[in-house]
Amino acid sequence: MAVREIIEIGHPMLAARAQEVDVAAIATPQVQTWVDDLIDTMRAANGAGIAANQIAIPYRLFTVEVRAGNPRYPYKPQIPLTVLINPVVKFLSDATFENYEGCLSVPSLRGAVTRHLEISVAGFDRDGAHQSFEVRGYSAATFQHEYDHLDGTLFP
Repeated sequence: MAVREIIEIGHPMLAARAQEVDVAAIATPQVQTWVDDLIDTMRAANGAGIAANQIAIPYRLFTVEVRAGNPRYPYKPQIPLTVLINPVVKFLSDATFENYEGCLSVPSLRGAVTRHLEISVAGFDRDGAHQSFEVRGYSAATFQHEYDHLDGTLFP
């Protein structure tokens, strides 16, 4: 487990689509170390989430967690630690809202981003179990933000 360097806007890995993780490899020490490093780095930076490509791992996984008292996002509802490997996000409606966002890879910049109000999220957890759930509001925006990273999209 380690806190890793967060790469910043302009790095080519942030503009590329991340690769699928081999589901059979989820239990391997390599993938488990990636998950641990994502959690450690996200928490050390007071992030609400972090995608693997933000720490130079070009694979489709991210973590999301909003703890009470997060100084970067005091207005966000709490989200328990969630690990998603090979996530899929689907919009449940056409309803959108403007979300004011920041990004660990785009320091000192925040901006309004149009996000879908209701989404479904599916993927594998760190144990390789498939999970699926629905998310709404600010929390939905958090998941969409991390998912965008995996497709090479930054909020600016």
